[in-house]
Amino acid sequence: MGATPFYITTPIYYVNDKPHIGHAYTSLACDVMARFKRLDGYDVKFLTGTDEHGQKVEKSATAKGVDPQTFTDGVSQNFRDLAEFMGFTNNDFIRTTEERHKKACQALWNTLIEKGDIYLGGYEGWYAVRDEAFYTEDELEKKPDGTRIAKASGAEVEWVEEPSYFFKLSAYEDKLLAYYEENADFILPKSRRNEVISFVKGGLQDLSVSRTTFKWGIPVPNDDDHIMYVWMDALTNYMTAAGYPDVECDEYKKYWPADVHMVGKDILRFHAVYWPAFLMAADLPLPKRVFAHGWWTNEGEKISKSLGNVIDPIDLVNKYGLDQVRYFMLREVPFGNDGDFAHSSMIARMNGELANDLGNLSQRVLSMVVKNCDGAVPTPGEFTAEDKQMLDQAYGLLANVREQIDVQSFNDAIETIWLAIRAANAYVDHQAPWKLKKEDPDRMATVLYVLAETIRNVALLLQPLMPTSMDKMLSLLEISENDRTFASCGEAGALKAGTALEKPEGVFPRFIDHEELENSYEGKDGKFFIKRGLRQNPKNKETVFEIIFEDGKTEELNSEDLAKAVKKGTLTKV
Repeated sequence: MGATPFYITTPIYYVNDKPHIGHAYTSLACDVMARFKRLDGYDVKFLTGTDEHGQKVEKSATAKGVDPQTFTDGVSQNFRDLAEFMGFTNNDFIRTTEERHKKACQALWNTLIEKGDIYLGGYEGWYAVRDEAFYTEDELEKKPDGTRIAKASGAEVEWVEEPSYFFKLSAYEDKLLAYYEENADFILPKSRRNEVISFVKGGLQDLSVSRTTFKWGIPVPNDDDHIMYVWMDALTNYMTAAGYPDVECDEYKKYWPADVHMVGKDILRFHAVYWPAFLMAADLPLPKRVFAHGWWTNEGEKISKSLGNVIDPIDLVNKYGLDQVRYFMLREVPFGNDGDFAHSSMIARMNGELANDLGNLSQRVLSMVVKNCDGAVPTPGEFTAEDKQMLDQAYGLLANVREQIDVQSFNDAIETIWLAIRAANAYVDHQAPWKLKKEDPDRMATVLYVLAETIRNVALLLQPLMPTSMDKMLSLLEISENDRTFASCGEAGALKAGTALEKPEGVFPRFIDHEELENSYEGKDGKFFIKRGLRQNPKNKETVFEIIFEDGKTEELNSEDLAKAVKKGTLTKV
């Protein structure tokens, strides 16, 4: 028996956009899930790509004085570059301008024609070029100047009258509702599922699936006057990448239906209503889940080009570090909810959780092992009830985290791991192995072994989220490449006593925001920075400063002592 297949997809990103935090967020969630499944023994297909057809692309290309293909070639590369920069491990990248995709779309169209679910008619209605979507009157808002915009997106709409092919969406209302009822986890989170059910119960109208007023798209078979409506084209990409229309090929048999389509909440309707209806009509299997995540705001403000507050993920990584950004984006808010990006929150997570909770735990424990256990993993003695409790929590992480990842509860999965990290910090403080060196060295060895084992299990499970940092942490424990899959979690991969360890290096240095620093000084303990005054000492009214050394350590110093040290020359202003 081969490995169980797992197929996860991002939406294909519209090439008229510059990659931003929303694109990075969706792809990051898919990447973490893909990495997790690989480490858990699955055969993973992870797809992303670009949506390159439509009226908006045609207009943008014309404005730049180039043909649409040249325009899309350049912009599609931006999304490949983002994926590489963010460390995403997609093993396929699809472009809707590829020949394989044209073949798949036209095959699906022909099937729907044969089934009698597509017919030729005429369309009159409101259309938003920006959204590539049709809207009904009650979905619009009229502005004072008479123009109409879509309530959901703010996109301006225009009245369109043209011949059009229609898909009999209205015939699938009851079938869709029955499917939602029978497959409660098809749409997650549940709040989004309820929105979709409410929309479908409101009545479905047949869907225009072709256009005649522009040419940049996939031609409708046997009718050169029409091109396919961009969403019928775009949605088919998920099957194209799995080998469709060759339903007998190994790729299709292995990976279709997809396990998870990850999308933003703004395109849920297309994925949870139109797409399953197309597949039902074609007698093809439906994806197992559509998960719709929320949107980010920037320091409490809605992100928009007009406000100039679009967040560039590349800028974030350059400032804070790749693993730190990956951690924050899936840690800060429950996946599925809207979230706010604030630089203060980013720094608080980095310094409070990564540097203090995990980084400091690893550094303290492994430094004590190297210093007090002859530079090797110690031999544990008999475990006490407290030791067993700590190990049980560490060894039980995989089952709990696996359950949470399987329903895309990334925030909960991280919190589960962090509960073990906090428990380990409490355990080390309570056991005080630094005192046991003289009092009971055998007991010290056992405590340090328990802590090192906890760190190993934590690092294994955090690999999908922070691959580079966890690679360093596992290397500090001398874990071989073969022992870094989840098969090594728990007792199965327990540390071997006597394994030589090198002196540890810090994995997560504290982040120092130089904009908050006033001055830097050089002393016998090295260079340090002084933050603005923390508070006043109530006894002598002296200002108390926080000083931050280059290695991330912090101390407090009052203004009088600082002045004396400078006067004596023991501190030199840099």
